[in-house]
Amino acid sequence: MPFEKIQAEKISHSVIRQIEELILRGVLRPGERLPAERDLSEKLGVSRPSLREAVAELQERGLLTSRAGSGIYVAEVLGPVFAAPLVALFATHDEAVFDYIAFRRDLEGLAAERAARVGSATDLAVVEAVFRKMEAAHDKRDPTDEARLDAEFHLAIIEASHNVIMLHMMRSMFELLREGVFYNRQTMFKSRTTRDMLLDQHRAMNEALQARDPAGARAAVEAHLTYVEQAMSEIRKADANDAIARRRLQQERVRP
Repeated sequence: MPFEKIQAEKISHSVIRQIEELILRGVLRPGERLPAERDLSEKLGVSRPSLREAVAELQERGLLTSRAGSGIYVAEVLGPVFAAPLVALFATHDEAVFDYIAFRRDLEGLAAERAARVGSATDLAVVEAVFRKMEAAHDKRDPTDEARLDAEFHLAIIEASHNVIMLHMMRSMFELLREGVFYNRQTMFKSRTTRDMLLDQHRAMNEALQARDPAGARAAVEAHLTYVEQAMSEIRKADANDAIARRRLQQERVRP
């Protein structure tokens, strides 16, 4: 007969599975600190020895890491998406910028469509909460804060799509963007007109998601990233023109 006796699961294994799930689903993020041992054991309803056993195994597997005098953290498990020499090429070739935007447009459009369809009410509440922070940052006119929240908003949509492969891949891609590999996001928020347009575009994405309109959510994401593509093209043209103008000015100063 194809049956086996049910084995009771060790409490530490239950703790491991819960922490694993939180990391996989993106609830616990790389570099995030876990609560203190006493607090975490109370939250989980387990003894501290069982918690220590679970944490030790997760550390051995590279999912958690300890910092002396600081606590236990989620390990930086994302790792590099691309080898360093290829990243250097991305940073020095315009073609990579526009391919990156096209990649995001296709993938995030799909994620938004899926999020509008399968995201829970809580998922959509997270998207709404991040958007409200974007509005507050917009009023403060802080390009750094706006750029950070822009990434958080897009990642919240991807989280709401409930595809863990897409989530971790896009987190790695956004890390490259944060490091300025493809372009400096803050430059997008320096112009008042551009800032207003970007906020309106994120509002359209949020409204479509809250209305559970899959086609509208996808269209809003695609329209936003098409605008980003056009804006980056104009920024690059303006930079190239200014470089020529500086050379003309330099030459003019040396003429008799």
